[in-house]
Amino acid sequence: MLSIDPKEIAIPKLHGYLLGAIGPRPIAFASTIDVKGRPNLSPFSFFNVFSANPPILIFSPARRVRNNTTKHTLENAEATGEVVINVVNYDIVQQMSLSSTEYAEGVDEFKKSGLTAVRSEKVKPFRVKESPVQFECFVKEVTKLGTEGGAGNLVICEVVKMHIEEAVLDENGIIDQHKIDLVARMGGNWYSRANMGMFEVPKPLSSLGIGVDKIPYEIKNSKVLTGNDLGKLGNVDALPSSDEVANFVNKSIGIKAILSADDEEKVHLKAQEYLNKNEVLSAWKVLLAIN
Repeated sequence: MLSIDPKEIAIPKLHGYLLGAIGPRPIAFASTIDVKGRPNLSPFSFFNVFSANPPILIFSPARRVRNNTTKHTLENAEATGEVVINVVNYDIVQQMSLSSTEYAEGVDEFKKSGLTAVRSEKVKPFRVKESPVQFECFVKEVTKLGTEGGAGNLVICEVVKMHIEEAVLDENGIIDQHKIDLVARMGGNWYSRANMGMFEVPKPLSSLGIGVDKIPYEIKNSKVLTGNDLGKLGNVDALPSSDEVANFVNKSIGIKAILSADDEEKVHLKAQEYLNKNEVLSAWKVLLAIN
């Protein structure tokens, strides 16, 4: 058996062992606002519920290992004392992942991820409309666990209002675990889906993805493409050039046939096939070929 003294290995390696061994971990999709009223949205898998009376949720935005800086969510929670914790189900997992991209301060991750901000009732941060359960919270306390990169910060939140999508309830008004279809975080790129096993979501680009807000209107409002599809499309740092699109189409008789039919739905279905195989640039080339 491999035995390790945490003090004798690099923090990134220790971090990997911890995340690989402790899971699946629920995801706190945390919405905050800064002192200027600008929204921020980011997921955290160091999270759980710890009390029902009072109702207490705790999540932990850790200090960045690479440069020992703190995350906007932590800064906002400390400054305003309010946060909304949204749960993550399979329908929004790709958009949630895209929102974890480290966009600059003041960039609205709701817009980048293509998720809908709705007003809360007791706190100022917005809720994620697409999340099946949303918890409006007051921040009771922030406990700092260290001052170096990788150190956690326990954000202790008291739930003051809950919102539950009725579609996930059973006939007795209880949350149906099949209907809510929650996902949880594993190690590496892996996630766990209730009753469906593990699946992989590639980490967002180290460079900034263009975001769902930069996707052309007719694609973003497709009757075929899902929120998860849009999340994948938004996680590219640049669109294929016109030459790249033309070369792609010229090499595929099948693509030419779909385009000649002048049927947008068929084009979007073909793009979705590529997205299901995580061939995102090919999907983009198909979609851009009709514009």
